Amino acid sequence: MRVLVVEDQTRLAEAIRRGLVAEGFAVDVAPDGEQGLALAQSVPYDAIVLDILLPRLNGFDVCRTLRQAKIWTPILMLTAMTAEADEVKALDTGADDFLAKPFSYSVLLARLRALLRRGVRERPSVLRAGDLCLDPAAHVCSRGDEVIELTPREMAMLDLFLRHAGQVLSKADILDHVWDIGYDGDDNIVEVYVRYLRKKIDVPFGRQGIETVRGAGYRLAADGG
Repeated sequence: MRVLVVEDQTRLAEAIRRGLVAEGFAVDVAPDGEQGLALAQSVPYDAIVLDILLPRLNGFDVCRTLRQAKIWTPILMLTAMTAEADEVKALDTGADDFLAKPFSYSVLLARLRALLRRGVRERPSVLRAGDLCLDPAAHVCSRGDEVIELTPREMAMLDLFLRHAGQVLSKADILDHVWDIGYDGDDNIVEVYVRYLRKKIDVPFGRQGIETVRGAGYRLAADGG
């Protein structure tokens, strides 16, 4: 396994490198965000250990740039900051895990191994199908340049459709993911919310993004309609 460590504290970076090498990893070290980004873009790493407070380009920007470029290498973020807002920002930017300094090396190694077991998979922070976009963290939906106001339930349903764009979702699938286990009402509620969504994301734009698949359920066109 090949790991990139992006850390400007020389002693800490070297300690992490030595520890990982002793565990059988191949390790590259970058002392600032720009070098780290360049390496991450050019080398197929299995994981990245990324500090947030870096010279030249901070860890948030490195992570965001990689995800925008559809580079899904698992990222473990390190920071001396302990504020909850920083942890939230790290994860919403596209990091897979977060570890605050000072940390135990054994914990870092365990979390890194957990990330490696999950492997590389697409997990964009902003969901897209054509010009239809949803930023779940910011609670913002748009088509092109126009922002669309959605209720929390509508947003949850659109999130599900976007994550499965081009796939047919049955009413049961939608109920299982958008309503909680305590819901025991009529499954026609799905039709009601599909209609609400269409009135907001399709009709005003002359689109037919959400399709009805007779006898099977609903599908969001892969290109957003």
